[in-house]
Amino acid sequence: MAFEQAGQEEGHMISAVVFDAFGTVVRIGRRTNPYGALFKEGRRQGLALTPDNTHFVMTANLSFDQVADHLGIELSSSKRAEMNDALGKELASIEPYPDALEVIDRLQEAGLLIGICSNLAQPYGLVIRKAFPRVQCHAFSYELGVMKPDPSIYLSLCRKLGVWAPHAALEKAREKDRVVMIGDSRKCDRDGPRAVGIVGYHLDRSGQGKISDLVQFASLVTDHNRVG
Repeated sequence: MAFEQAGQEEGHMISAVVFDAFGTVVRIGRRTNPYGALFKEGRRQGLALTPDNTHFVMTANLSFDQVADHLGIELSSSKRAEMNDALGKELASIEPYPDALEVIDRLQEAGLLIGICSNLAQPYGLVIRKAFPRVQCHAFSYELGVMKPDPSIYLSLCRKLGVWAPHAALEKAREKDRVVMIGDSRKCDRDGPRAVGIVGYHLDRSGQGKISDLVQFASLVTDHNRVG
């Protein structure tokens, strides 16, 4: 399987690789779904919570307690402690996929820039940063106020990395830089990036897709650069 050339002229080197977070470079070992429990409590109190509230959680740079207060969900001290404990257990269970650690090191040693782009609530961002301390740039929805597949989240990461993207006015961008992205969502990690000229790929860890692990993906990247 060779890399597609959509948005990438033949001979141009890949200089940056962007990864999705959950399902791609990290996994949750113990799901406690604290935000789901918070919404359930809000509905029990008669609040009309909608999908817009989920969008709010992912795009507001607020702690768990601040989200509850903003949405008007009243929590007793014991219920608040219970939910924060559940959040803490979920955060503590997050771990990198072994192939993610190997691949990010391998690509950085080959001179590529690495970014992580993810839709996530504020408490999860620090965990991702700690898991991959050498990753140069991040584009997190709660920091930028937009979610994938909004074009601006991908272009923001390109600006931070200082690499080329065809629909962006990037200062100091190198003319032959090319960016690829991979993640477990076709909509957010394949199609969304492609809409702005970043070649996106779908990761299917079940083994049913074209790319089933990150080692395979990294080989495609390095082989492309070697041939190019």
